[in-house]
Amino acid sequence: MAVAIKVGSPCKSGSQATGAVGYANNNLLQWQRKALQFFLFEDIKFLLQFACVNRYIKSMINEPLQHSANSKTALGQWGRAWKADLISYITAIAILIVVPVVVFYFYIAAFYFNCELATPALGLFQGTLSFKDVWRMVPNFSWSAVGIVFCWIAFQAMLACIPDYLHRIIPSYKGGICSGAITPAGNRLKYNINGLQAWLISQILFVMAGIYFKWFSPTVIFDNWGGMLWVANIVGYSVAILVFIKAYASPSFPEDRKMSGNHLYDFFMGVELNPRIKNFDIKLFFNGRPGIVAWTLINLSFAAAQYQIHGTLTNSMLIVNFLQGLYVVYFFWKESWYLNTIDIHHDHFGSMLAWGDMVFLPYMYTLQCLYLVFNPIELSFSYAIFVLSLGLLGFWIFLSANNQKDRFRNTNGHAKILNKSPKFIRCQYTTKDGEHRESKLLLSGWWGVARHANYTGDLLLSLAYSLACGFTHFFPYFYFFFLLILLINRCMRDEYRCSNKYGEYWKQYCEQVPYRLIPRIW
Repeated sequence: MAVAIKVGSPCKSGSQATGAVGYANNNLLQWQRKALQFFLFEDIKFLLQFACVNRYIKSMINEPLQHSANSKTALGQWGRAWKADLISYITAIAILIVVPVVVFYFYIAAFYFNCELATPALGLFQGTLSFKDVWRMVPNFSWSAVGIVFCWIAFQAMLACIPDYLHRIIPSYKGGICSGAITPAGNRLKYNINGLQAWLISQILFVMAGIYFKWFSPTVIFDNWGGMLWVANIVGYSVAILVFIKAYASPSFPEDRKMSGNHLYDFFMGVELNPRIKNFDIKLFFNGRPGIVAWTLINLSFAAAQYQIHGTLTNSMLIVNFLQGLYVVYFFWKESWYLNTIDIHHDHFGSMLAWGDMVFLPYMYTLQCLYLVFNPIELSFSYAIFVLSLGLLGFWIFLSANNQKDRFRNTNGHAKILNKSPKFIRCQYTTKDGEHRESKLLLSGWWGVARHANYTGDLLLSLAYSLACGFTHFFPYFYFFFLLILLINRCMRDEYRCSNKYGEYWKQYCEQVPYRLIPRIW
């Protein structure tokens, strides 16, 4: 299929970008840019792979096992590791230091170098750019950004506390008070599920206030993007510090805490599984509300900025907004299902999640739309249809796989999958409190094709986001490669946890479903 792409002129937002884009067009050789871009990506990839795999798998190998009734399940290893090796400690420190710098680096590359990731690093390496020059490009802290971020968090906290009314209007939507998965200590918590309601209210108010009533410019997020980066970092680390102190001073569920003996590692990984202030679940709030509700608003603001600067909305911008909007709406539509994911019932809440939800998610998951502000790309009709179709295919696989497992779980294995009675493995496990429980491992539908078929759909969808941005820069592809590493790591973590939880039953499941993501490949 022929790919026809029209690239508009780069964005020059005032004096901030004056001369910077010109600098990006210096006499650097093309192979140098490509080489350094490749090695930059490989360094980031290695850091994330090394950190995640060592943190969750290698560090748990020497942990003493407590066997359940089937003599195979390791109760001591269900959940986050109790112990971690020296490499894991060093990795945690490296991530705490390096990843925030990476986010600022991407900001500088976008606003000063037209999204050329290699150019500023090459400039530093060759001496044509000094660290003082780079420091001048770091965004300024602003009190207007403080006001925006804190008002946003307060507004989302208020929305999170009100009862859900949407499930009464839409019978097929599962909202209101829902139960989460059983924790390793045997707790089953209640959650106020109203994310879709909060998302709808937020989007309507933003559009009405910013576009209809014109109380503020719809580009307000783009205009304050740099200042908000500082505030988001401050909030992310502040929340991480507060929940770390709370885990020792006033834990919500002491039996579900995990401490390695190293405070820095525990600060990074989290001590409490479900930190709460009365009934307000801190982890569920930060995992879903400030960042994911804002995701679509950030994209809308970037679209408004593209229109304001270039006088047009490209079809690539519309496609990315549409596909990512679908993903966000589905997340909140299935928020009750999210309670059963590894994020909620396995990952403890520390700086990895607190900072990641406040900074990494809104700033690195929206790179495609930010890229299109500076590089307005108009796709040919045939290529636009291809990208949109790929995204919809990925979304359908992601949606149908999740729905199959959700129906199977909600009906205790009685729901039909593809018009047939489902096949499954009945298994037993024991929680930390010694109670014997039963579960089922689904073998039908997508779950008989691959053990993580929903991740396959997620990856196809994220690839479509990037393909909508053309092929001239690595910048919009960062999210896809990051997600690829993240989901491969999550596959390994989830399977390690399931192996320890279900023992021989999990081995039987893997024998019947031998592939993780792609049949006959992996």
